[in-house]
Amino acid sequence: MTQQLKVELGQYSHQGRKVINQDFYAASIPQNYVLQHKGIACALSDGISSSNVSHIASQMAVTGLLADYFSTPETWTVKTSVQRVLTAVNSWLYAQTQQSQYRFDKDRGYVCTLSALVMKGHIVHLFHIGDSRIYRLQSGQLEQLSTDHRVWLSSQESYLSRALGVNPKVDIDYQSYVLYENDIFILMTDGVYEYCSSEKLTQFLTQTHTSLDLIAQQIVEYAYQQGSIDNLTIQIVKVQELPQVGAHEIVPDYTQLAFVPSLNVPTQFDGYQIVREIHNSNRSVLYLAHEIDQQQLLVIKVPATDVQQDPYLTEQFLFEEWIANRIHHPHVLAAYVQLRPRNYIYHTMEYIEGVTLKQWITDQQQLVPLDKVRQIIEQIAKGLQAIHRLEMIHQDIRPENIMIDHLGTVKIIDFGACRVAGIREMTKDVEEVALGTMAYMAPEYFLSESVTASSDQYSLGVLAYYLLSADLPYQTNIAKCKSKKDFRKLQYRSLSYYREDVPLWVDKALERAVQIRADHRYDDVAEFVYDLIYPNPKFLTLKRKSWVDRDPVMFWKAISSLLFLLLLGGVALVSHFNTIHF
Repeated sequence: MTQQLKVELGQYSHQGRKVINQDFYAASIPQNYVLQHKGIACALSDGISSSNVSHIASQMAVTGLLADYFSTPETWTVKTSVQRVLTAVNSWLYAQTQQSQYRFDKDRGYVCTLSALVMKGHIVHLFHIGDSRIYRLQSGQLEQLSTDHRVWLSSQESYLSRALGVNPKVDIDYQSYVLYENDIFILMTDGVYEYCSSEKLTQFLTQTHTSLDLIAQQIVEYAYQQGSIDNLTIQIVKVQELPQVGAHEIVPDYTQLAFVPSLNVPTQFDGYQIVREIHNSNRSVLYLAHEIDQQQLLVIKVPATDVQQDPYLTEQFLFEEWIANRIHHPHVLAAYVQLRPRNYIYHTMEYIEGVTLKQWITDQQQLVPLDKVRQIIEQIAKGLQAIHRLEMIHQDIRPENIMIDHLGTVKIIDFGACRVAGIREMTKDVEEVALGTMAYMAPEYFLSESVTASSDQYSLGVLAYYLLSADLPYQTNIAKCKSKKDFRKLQYRSLSYYREDVPLWVDKALERAVQIRADHRYDDVAEFVYDLIYPNPKFLTLKRKSWVDRDPVMFWKAISSLLFLLLLGGVALVSHFNTIHF
């Protein structure tokens, strides 16, 4: 069995010299698939002594985090998942205070601190708000990783500058570190760390042949003996084994499946009957098939021969199906649900009775009307938003990867180049590979810069431009760029070169969407689509540039050519008159 993340956990809490224990702690160590995709999580919370209900806040914060985190999509990063959950927890705590008799005295309301960690793959993610602490013991060196959110007014007086439940919005500290075997992470409330020095803590933690549960209890008892007057809670997590991470660890186990044999009409296998071949490429072969039991048409995608001979490419083929099963949107190709066991490696997808956008453009035999372009781009943008909400980037938006049916409904297809944030964060070293088609790829792919949803927006902008002009906004000049300086020199070519029926404000919207610098583009594809449909006031005040301003080189070449022709004409005329005179 593949090696998975393995830890040893030690926890202990005591009310100390207080009447009740307002601290709360918990940990979750799932197994198998959930462990791979969501990792191990633990958290502790400390209520504030001025509140009689803060123990409720502490329990809600910890249990809410651990319950809801494991319900978030596997495609999300740990950071996104935890921050979304804690935002909801904070809102609930704040609302409870606002609806209680403590709404005018927040220090007596549903308020608490929180420190949490999630170990996923080879990375540990830390989240912190308040004055609990997170430490790491690595190679015998103890280091405090969290920052106390406590402001000291004097040696005797202080207050929490940040905590859960205090305000409608919450700011949570986040950090991530690479995991190494034998790393030890410690979460503690102030009732422990204020009465146990770093030296003493290290001494406890470096004991051999002692369980972490016992060590946790020893540390709490020591802090109590040193005079701690608060509740005392500690969690200790030691990394024992790091997991193996690869595509074959992410997708379900297909090692027992065979590759699909040669398929011909009317071959039957796994309950399907082949109708005809739809498409054949170096990556895959698509077949239109008929599900015999359900009397339903569908598409079967089979890995090409070259893919079958490469384990990595086979894993990527399987991963594509994993992605498709997690996107549910009317403008994204849907996976066809299989209700029976399979014996071979293949995908099943919904059948769209239509053509690719590339074929559709060819069939038009003319430039596409602006209104039709808007309809197409708006549908693609909605599909992209669904993909982006799952923290995925399609990375290969182009005419060949868009289907359009006879009703004009548009769907995004092919997830072979898709980037999934929640998967990429599993390892400490992730190689950036430029995928997709060069003509539609954003400059950041070539400049080794961060690839974001804005990169898909760039591709969508290029596609819109192509639909309107049958050309590319920077022609083929991107392929000639070798450095960031070369990219900065590129000039957007106005649509007015190709057609005069497209308003200037539409041209400007396209120009912004395909900016070389990602931070100069729209913040979201929805803004781009809105500016394609409704005039942006910023663009209405602009005027079309004259020919000399738009392309001075071409202008002066034309003038030079005209002057040369006039000169030739003049010479010919003079020669003619000289001949007559002679």
